[in-house]
Amino acid sequence: MTVKKVVLAQPRGFCAGVEMAVATVERALAQYGPPLYVFHEIVHNRYVVQDFIRRGVTFVQSLEEVPVGAKLVLSAHGVSPAVWEQGKKRELQIIIDATCPLVEKVHREVRKFAAQGYWIILVGHPEHDEIAGTSGEALERIRIVANIEQAKEVTIPDPERVAVLTQTTLSVDDTREIIEVLHRRFPRMVTPPKEDICYATQNRQDAVKELAREVDLVLVVGSHNSENSNQLCRVARSRGVPAYLVNDLREMDPRWLEAVERVGITSGASVPDRLVQEIADYFKRLGAEIANIGFVEEDIHFALPSEVADPP
Repeated sequence: MTVKKVVLAQPRGFCAGVEMAVATVERALAQYGPPLYVFHEIVHNRYVVQDFIRRGVTFVQSLEEVPVGAKLVLSAHGVSPAVWEQGKKRELQIIIDATCPLVEKVHREVRKFAAQGYWIILVGHPEHDEIAGTSGEALERIRIVANIEQAKEVTIPDPERVAVLTQTTLSVDDTREIIEVLHRRFPRMVTPPKEDICYATQNRQDAVKELAREVDLVLVVGSHNSENSNQLCRVARSRGVPAYLVNDLREMDPRWLEAVERVGITSGASVPDRLVQEIADYFKRLGAEIANIGFVEEDIHFALPSEVADPP
């Protein structure tokens, strides 16, 4: 093996929203026991989801799959008002909302701008759970834009009353380019005082940019349906460094490492750090030096939903 050094990026792994969502399901299991239902994957990570399934959690894509009177947790990605209404009609026993507060912020912005008569351009991927929930706040007033080409073509009934919001897990650089196109087309468009892309997404992308200066190849640990994990690969590649997305050590292809001396490792915001350490330990056993590069210390924590929080 040619790898002599492995550099671990910091920050990486769980963000505050994921910590809160995972802890919510843990607490709900402890307090209420199985069966417990979760609408959509609580976070987009195969290992987290499989562990909960083994312990009696059922992940569903529709509330029709949830028995009347059952206990339900809503995932970190948020849901539309229609899902809440359906839950009430099905008389679910307990509904616990584990929506990330940063996603809920975008929901509030949609409601505010829609109430003020704006047409809303929502930058994001229409198939993503977060966009499905956010757009449900004002379906008739939202246009979803996923890329620069769509930004050039989107039509708005009143071009003078446009607000632009974004999915929280997008690439900072790609989103900036899309918004620049939209601003040229809609000079009077408004944006929130604070951008929607979450602090953890930005921190991890900034760390990968720095990491790419130090290594020959980047491994991103994360599931393939994790938007922020995929974005970390794109950021590394945009810096001219090969990058590969893997769920764990077993998915790593030794052919990627041919003639590679320095490997960088990071992980998406929903990835347990043990999966990163497993890969680092593999290289360490083969004689590679392990180093850490720290860029930002994150000390943000979100409160648990009242249904599972400790009593005051």
